[in-house]
Amino acid sequence: MVYDGVLLGLIVGLLRGGWRQGLIRFSQIRLIAGWMFPLLLLVQFIIFYAQEKWAWLASINGYLFMGIYVIGLIFLWLNRHHKGFGLIFIGVLLNFIVMAVNGGRMPVSLSASEVLGPYYTDMLKSGSVISKHYMMDAGTHLSLLGDIIPLSKPYPRTQVISIGDVVMNFGMFLFIQSVMIVNKKKDNQQETNPRHA
Repeated sequence: MVYDGVLLGLIVGLLRGGWRQGLIRFSQIRLIAGWMFPLLLLVQFIIFYAQEKWAWLASINGYLFMGIYVIGLIFLWLNRHHKGFGLIFIGVLLNFIVMAVNGGRMPVSLSASEVLGPYYTDMLKSGSVISKHYMMDAGTHLSLLGDIIPLSKPYPRTQVISIGDVVMNFGMFLFIQSVMIVNKKKDNQQETNPRHA
């Protein structure tokens, strides 16, 4: 879901700030330990695909994802001075909390997951979904923070998301807008009030 906020933020930012200048400003983003974000995404992808081959990895994936979340929260805290990062931090923290109290996995509402089709819901019921998700049941803690929000047409990507995902993506959208739009205003001011030698 984080990709949705990034993509939407980029599209709106480019439309509002201009394609050429918008891309230049986006490329100039500087974050403390900025290498951590793409690295964490890469590790998640590796775990997601590798756990299907190695059972031992699947058995500890909850702990691995928790570790990724902790490192991610540290990264977000270090960059909290950027606009939107406070919301991103809150969103990730909400997801972390609900996963932490449910054995390192994100609970998914069965009724909400119906938008994903019978194949996914059948796997969810059988418990054969090898990932950080599992079917929400009576023993689920803080179910309100789980994946309970279904998204389908006219939304371009069918998925089930959490409240934390919504908050996180809104923060990501605001951050990208602040980079691509606020700088445009500064550029206009500089053009209007050039420095005199």
